[in-house]
Amino acid sequence: MFGELPLSDILPEVKVVGADTIDIWPKPHGNQREQWDTMGRDGFEAMLAKYDVRLGMITRYDLGPHNLADELKLAGEMGARIIVTGSGNIEGESIKARVRTFVERMKPHVEIAEAAGVTIAIENHSNALIESLESLRYLAEYSPSNKLGIALAPYHLPQDPEVIAALIRDIAPRLAHSYAWEHGHGAHDKMPKILEMKQMPGYGTLDFGPIVGALRDIEYSGWTSVFMHPVPRGIPFLASAAVVSAAMNRSREYLDSLI
Repeated sequence: MFGELPLSDILPEVKVVGADTIDIWPKPHGNQREQWDTMGRDGFEAMLAKYDVRLGMITRYDLGPHNLADELKLAGEMGARIIVTGSGNIEGESIKARVRTFVERMKPHVEIAEAAGVTIAIENHSNALIESLESLRYLAEYSPSNKLGIALAPYHLPQDPEVIAALIRDIAPRLAHSYAWEHGHGAHDKMPKILEMKQMPGYGTLDFGPIVGALRDIEYSGWTSVFMHPVPRGIPFLASAAVVSAAMNRSREYLDSLI
């Protein structure tokens, strides 16, 4: 949501939105992972300490689910809890069999995650193996470890709050992260900002009441990210970090009102 703004602009906003951890993304959605590499680990850790912010998550769709070993070890060393990535795709006829194959192929990577103390969270994403309600339920069923979990993105699901709530209850043991993110008018075509922001809770039409209720019922204790994608990727979706924070706080206040 902050695009490629400097970390020195973003980190002061973390406490403003009621958080104390940060999720780091690489290009094309942001470039904070590249900024981290440029300043080095010591420089990055010093900047986190300056603003009293912890590294909580790293998002690495670019690496895919089978090339995370180094990032998992680094995340664990730095105290991060989650790496989010996609599932890619696997050929086959049955979604059940394909998900089972994916889980089998992930077992060596899950062992690394377990050693690092980090969860690999697979986001349900369009045009990927893990996309549908069915695939998410199979992933939750077949996952051999709580270090192979799900990052749930309502944007990519039917925009029915009761359907999403039922899914949350079904996948509860493997729900590692949740995105407060609805489809709205989508995130691929350029449109007026007021329409683009309808991806955010409280701006669009999706009723998050049943979704928040399901998270409460399962005693979900993980993080929830207020989220949206701007068009084009890599730009801050509003003019400055402070204005982005204000928009996020409006969504956060809406979600808080549902608890």
